[in-house]
Amino acid sequence: MEYKIPLILTPQPEGGYTVTSPLLPELVTEGDSLDESLENVKDAFKAVLKLYQEFGRSLPENILNNVVV
Repeated sequence: MEYKIPLILTPQPEGGYTVTSPLLPELVTEGDSLDESLENVKDAFKAVLKLYQEFGRSLPENILNNVVV
């Protein structure tokens, strides 16, 4: 299953990017390049999904409405 998640990529002064999501405040990752940062989002999202499952929380409605099958 794929999800559409809005991301904010913030360039860092020392190089690379920090990635966050306004819908999932727990999702925070980074990378030395744009490609690496976006690749790291996959692992970060899996960790957030696992965290939500462990605590019996549902993903935000906005994400579920954007499921790509």
